[in-house]
Amino acid sequence: MSRISAFLTCWLVVANAFVFADDRAGHTKILAEAEARLKAIYDKREFAPAMFSGKWLRDSSGYLVLEEPQNGSEPELVQYDAASGKRSIVIGSDKLVVPGTSDRLAIQEFVQSPVASQFLLHARVTSSGKTGYWFFDSKSGDLTAIAVEILRMSLDSTFSPNGDRLLFGRGPDLYVFDLASRRTTSLSQTDAQSVRENGVQGSWLPAELLVQASWSPDGRQIAYLQSDSSNVRERPVIHPTDPTYPEVSRQRFARVGTPIPTLRVGVVNADGGETRWVNLPSDPGTFYINDVSWAGNSEELLVEMLSRARDSRTFLLANTKTGTTTKAYEESDPAWVDASYAANAGIEWIQDGNAFVLLSERDGWRHAYVISRDGKNQTQLTKHASDIIMRGPVDEPGGWLYFLASPENATQRYLYRVRLDGTGDPERVTPKDQPGTHRYDFSPDRKLAFHTCSTFDSPPVIDLVELAEHRPVRVLEDNAECRRRVSPLITQPTEFLKLDIGDGVEMDAWMIKPRDFDSTKKYPVFVFVYGEPHGQTVLDDWTGGQNHSMFHRMIADFGYLVVSIDGRGTPAPKGAAWRRAVFGSLGPLSTEEQAAGVQELGRTRSFVDLSRVGIWGWSGGGSNTLNAMFRKPDVYHVGIAVAPKPQPDLYNAWFQEIFMRTPDVNPEGYRTAAAINYAAGLRGDLLIVHGTGETNTHLQITEGLVDRLIELGKRFDYMAYPNRDHGLREGTGTAVHLRLLITRYLIEHLPPGPRP
Repeated sequence: MSRISAFLTCWLVVANAFVFADDRAGHTKILAEAEARLKAIYDKREFAPAMFSGKWLRDSSGYLVLEEPQNGSEPELVQYDAASGKRSIVIGSDKLVVPGTSDRLAIQEFVQSPVASQFLLHARVTSSGKTGYWFFDSKSGDLTAIAVEILRMSLDSTFSPNGDRLLFGRGPDLYVFDLASRRTTSLSQTDAQSVRENGVQGSWLPAELLVQASWSPDGRQIAYLQSDSSNVRERPVIHPTDPTYPEVSRQRFARVGTPIPTLRVGVVNADGGETRWVNLPSDPGTFYINDVSWAGNSEELLVEMLSRARDSRTFLLANTKTGTTTKAYEESDPAWVDASYAANAGIEWIQDGNAFVLLSERDGWRHAYVISRDGKNQTQLTKHASDIIMRGPVDEPGGWLYFLASPENATQRYLYRVRLDGTGDPERVTPKDQPGTHRYDFSPDRKLAFHTCSTFDSPPVIDLVELAEHRPVRVLEDNAECRRRVSPLITQPTEFLKLDIGDGVEMDAWMIKPRDFDSTKKYPVFVFVYGEPHGQTVLDDWTGGQNHSMFHRMIADFGYLVVSIDGRGTPAPKGAAWRRAVFGSLGPLSTEEQAAGVQELGRTRSFVDLSRVGIWGWSGGGSNTLNAMFRKPDVYHVGIAVAPKPQPDLYNAWFQEIFMRTPDVNPEGYRTAAAINYAAGLRGDLLIVHGTGETNTHLQITEGLVDRLIELGKRFDYMAYPNRDHGLREGTGTAVHLRLLITRYLIEHLPPGPRP
């Protein structure tokens, strides 16, 4: 080696040492700032908006709110008159003293009885912290403990129609509690060894579908769903007790392709007795039940059955005395009938029980229909090439169906209404000068609503509106304090954009830029991905982007372009074909379109540095992160996958089979969906994060990938959070620690800041 070469080599080593030291100092400063900001976001919740928790009075004359008095005592139940705003205390803190003691109650939830002066309270005893249910009569001032061990109760459906009894669950069984006699009646008897649950579908379903028990309109009967998991296989679960000899329990888990719970629908007298079971026309264990409700009277039930694959659904009218059924409506689709259970939950009866309103995607768009009781007459209410996003209530006296839609911008949500007789076009109710996302909580008479409006960069404002003209009555929550705290941090408005990747596919995206953004320089890109049918990330909504917006803004301010893209398969209101494009295999299409979107972003924006691209996601987004890193290593250089499912055949049957059926009938779809099969393609830096206490996306699903990466000799990083479930929320400091881990990994492997 010549002297010149030796000198240059020595100079480069020294220079690199200075750069490294400078980077370390810069990274330390960034991480210190990040920790402070993350504590403000997740521990102090400085940017969490106040929400309005009012509940409408049954006569629509006003609403009830839990409010903390200025003296700092426990929350009081307050009533407001809708027209005048006059405030009156219904249950003051002085009334919340446990009879015979000095203990006080702190109300956590409440529901008004059909008897206007009476309330059921779910409350905490402040001295002991123990929670329970209490009955309060505002006329007499009496506060009475409900002397039963209630483990589960749906507050909105617990009171009988005349308010004299309560429906509740204890363990797997259902009970009725008589408020006058204080007598408890058992409606179902399940022995200690049974795996049956009454009144619920099972813990394997989303919360929207769990509670399935209701009073008949005349208050004499209870309809309920029974779930039997005896054929569902068990898996061991370790509990964090003695670390040397931990306790182990076994939980039922219906994995893809294995037996699922069997379901049946029964009706029992509210005074107890034998259950009368409905004769369902399908073999046990081959279907799910989406809804059980009274069919506009006390003699019939409406039962919505979904095939196990969700490629068909049938609405049955069941006679509660004989158990016989007739079909009111049925439909099928080669992919799925409608995976958006939240958008299409249940039906609403009209015309004195002679017809009902239903959403269906049978013509390629999610439209509303009025179906006669016998199914012979079907009137389509919405006819244009656009989707209903979510059904609202029916205003039958006014002749309207309300719904949420956004025909021209899939990132926003507005209120519309359409005539129930099928005449005329839908009318937009939300004013056209109010962009963003709008939500409505309607009064029982459909004349008023609590209206919530927000955008991605603006916390929600909640007001009371008269629906006919959308006239504001008064502001209920302006979130001025949250807005004040947020304002200094939003120096660069979030940009919503469209990415055309060819073949008629135009994807919505948003981009957050650094506070000191300079368009003449190039910035690294950090992509937030979900990309599965369960949710959108590109929403013009303060709570959109799966509630990561303030975290992403922090990342952007360190010197990144933070981007999210919704491709085909996400549940955008762009038609059934858009949503069903992924049918058969979740992963391949999303991987291709996400990568094409990133490349289109770089092609159309000169400040995008495609040589520095990172990606991260959670759950399905974690799976898509793995697929991106394994299948598109030339596009993505750093990946962070949180709680992924790299082996979809090990995931739960309820979700995965909607979109991919089972490995027996679709082996190729499962092979191409599984990120583990493409692990050999990893070239960049990868961090995998998982909770060891997962109850759904079990740790073993990810550990199989870890073993595969080790076998391949791949370099990667792995963080397991002990005993945390899918949301990684358990344990003090977890939320901050996780985001700080993501931040540290990103800046160390994909350094921030612009380049010329």
